[in-house]
Amino acid sequence: MISQHKCKNMVLRFLLLPITGPLMGVTWLGEKILEHASTEIDDKENLSKQLLALQLAFDMGEIPEEEFEIQEEALLLAILEAEQEERDQTQEY
Repeated sequence: MISQHKCKNMVLRFLLLPITGPLMGVTWLGEKILEHASTEIDDKENLSKQLLALQLAFDMGEIPEEEFEIQEEALLLAILEAEQEERDQTQEY
């Protein structure tokens, strides 16, 4: 059986729903935006780290210049694409 305290709590939540509902919605939306932004930042950081590791491998003679240039171009294009997507999303809001 549901205790009297739990029943009162449920009624109170129901009565406050017009106030708390929108607040919970805004909170949820903010969390989703933060999650999306964090993912984008992590992606850009990963690409930058990969570029740095590639540069170090080339400087140490672990990969030939041709391979370095191919991979460097791919990483730089990916970074530019991530930055462009970020600008596009910023303009949408």
